Amino acid sequence: TGSRVLNGTYGGHKACEEALKDFYAMDHAMVFSTGYQANLGVISTIAGKEDYIILDIDSHASIYDGCAMGNAEIVPFRHNDVTALEKRLARIPAEAGKLVVLEGVYSMLGDIAPLKEMIAVSKAAGAMVLVDEAHSMGFIGPNGRGVAEAQGVIDEVDFIIGTFSKSVGTVGGFCVSNHPKFEILRLVCRPYVFTASLPPSVVATAATSIRKLMHASAKRDHLWQNSKRLHAGLKQLGFTLGTEVPQSAIIAVIMPNLEMGAAMWEALLGEGLYVNLARPPATPANMTLLRCSLCAEHSDEEVGQILRMFENAGRATGVI
Repeated sequence: TGSRVLNGTYGGHKACEEALKDFYAMDHAMVFSTGYQANLGVISTIAGKEDYIILDIDSHASIYDGCAMGNAEIVPFRHNDVTALEKRLARIPAEAGKLVVLEGVYSMLGDIAPLKEMIAVSKAAGAMVLVDEAHSMGFIGPNGRGVAEAQGVIDEVDFIIGTFSKSVGTVGGFCVSNHPKFEILRLVCRPYVFTASLPPSVVATAATSIRKLMHASAKRDHLWQNSKRLHAGLKQLGFTLGTEVPQSAIIAVIMPNLEMGAAMWEALLGEGLYVNLARPPATPANMTLLRCSLCAEHSDEEVGQILRMFENAGRATGVI
């Protein structure tokens, strides 16, 4: 393949973008080679020098890198704190260009953002809003469009970023939008222009998967049941979790320290279970945690087996 603006756009790329437009019921869609590049490209192109990007302090690295690449002024606010966001916006000159960047689901703790309140505050201050729905697409919301849909504010979001590496099951990233001038991004977004496009086989797979997600309510329901059961079971065993109630397909198990976290991770491997061991600087507040990512294909029996493995490993290491 080649650049999307030269010889790298095939029928499959256009079909994938059409599938995204249909899935989100939006006017425009751009497919990027990775989800990282989608954040990097869109954020750096929209907000540049003398503009302001207001973002949650726990934002993904790709969001921070997009801010830096565009040379905008970065204004972080305390995680999921609506009042802190409002105060930051109030300090920015009224005439300045402002972009508020939020995530639907935060990838380390699996907690969701209060998007409804945050978008209201952002719009009142004259800011555009970008929401990264990487960890909620396909799962959260009546049609699987993410947290913005679930909270009834998807029509107020200017740009939605997502990835194909989660519920879509392949590789790539995208941005969808109803912004009337969106298509100009194709000519000026450097991480879109100056890289090779995805292979036709990958975009064909992505397009098929996206269209299947439109009719995946039974899978969404089953995944919610998996999340609720694993969260409740781990809590009952005595583990400390990242959220009081299950909010997404990510269940974070907080470890007392890095040493015990590493021991627990190794013990789980010995049981036959792989989870991600996350530690600073990837985690908030210097936490060490085990991140469990559930999927709709996990059976009830497998969730029960996961709980038994956690119990065995937890008792062997003294975590519980």
